[in-house]
This record gives sequence, structure tokens and C-alpha cells, in this order.
Amino acid sequence: MAMETRVLPADDPQALEEAVQLLLAGQVIAHPTDTVYGVAADSGNADAIRRLYEVKERPLDKAIPVLLGDIADMLKVADYVSPAAWKLAEAFWPGGLTLVVPVRPCMPAILTAGQRTIAVRLPDHETPRELARRLGRPIAATSANLSGQPSPATAEEVLAQLQGRVSLVLDGGPAREGIASTIVDVSTPTPRILREGPISAAEIAEVLGIEIA
Repeated sequence: MAMETRVLPADDPQALEEAVQLLLAGQVIAHPTDTVYGVAADSGNADAIRRLYEVKERPLDKAIPVLLGDIADMLKVADYVSPAAWKLAEAFWPGGLTLVVPVRPCMPAILTAGQRTIAVRLPDHETPRELARRLGRPIAATSANLSGQPSPATAEEVLAQLQGRVSLVLDGGPAREGIASTIVDVSTPTPRILREGPISAAEIAEVLGIEIA
């Protein structure tokens, strides 16, 4: 799997365009986010997603979330977006909320580990959003570490684990490390909190106007 790993500044438009071309070619790249550094592939390319699993040495039964370019991108991956999902997205995106929604049948099964749902988020960071916008669809993205190892907060920490495994690292300086996102399952009529993070159950309940478990 060894390859040359290049490092380019994340705020350079030419570097972003090169990153998108690599994604379109089925390559895996690393990038900053609003929490830690992420590693990304084209969400519509099953071979690229398999490569993403290999890069991270991630078990194939662990689904990979997607990061969106804008709120409307949900419709590119979700089979159905409930009124509750739209309310939560409009209230808390971009930011630390991940929504679990029914997945469109056309999405690669390897992305969702064969599940009928997919986890989606609009990050509060321009780099992954711009990658998704230029790609024309969400990016499959997870933390830029080997499975079970610490999540990296800098490009240097990415290289320490993934040098020779990814084609490109977009260096955006130290990541704005934060708490892992709140995850809400809105794939069924009754929303459920799967993980509480920066957005509390009380805030979720207030937006939806219902009690939530």
C-alpha cells in the first residue's frame, strides 16, 4: 500500500482541486475538520471506500459516516428525510450533530456495512464542506488514524500513522479538537439519541417539541 504522501495547505484552492481529483480517481486523502483530522474517500465509489477501510485497518462491519457540503446534500444519500431530521439539521448544522437516516439503495453497501441506515453530518469546517461541494456528493469520512489508535489533531500526527497510506494530507494547522458529535437516529418515527455529545438531549427535545430518550 506504500505510496508517496504529499502535504499541501488546506487553504490553497489549487490544493483543494488536486484533492478532489484524487478523490475522483478513487484515492484516499486526509483533511482537517471541526474536531480531529479525517480521512476521506468518494462516497459513491465502492472500491475507494474499500481502500479507506484498508488504510485505517478498520473492520468491514463498522460503517463509515459521510460529511456533507450543505444541508441539501442529505437528499443525495438519504432514502427519506423526516420532518424531525430537517428540524434538527436546520437547528444545529453546521456543527456537532450526526443524524442517522435511511440510506438510498444506490449507495455502496460497503459504506454502511450492509445496514439500511447511514450517518450524516454537516461539519463546522470549510475544508470538508468544500471537498464535498467540488466532488458533487458527500465524502465518506472518518478519523485519520489506524483503527484503535489516537485520533490525530495535526497533519504531523496524521503522517505518523498514515504516511505512505494516503495520497495527500491537507494541512489546516491544529484541529479544533472538540467532543465527539451527538448522534440522533431519525430513521424511525421516534427519534433516539445514540450518543450524547456537545448538543444535549434537552436541546434536541426542545427543537422537536417532544420527550426524547
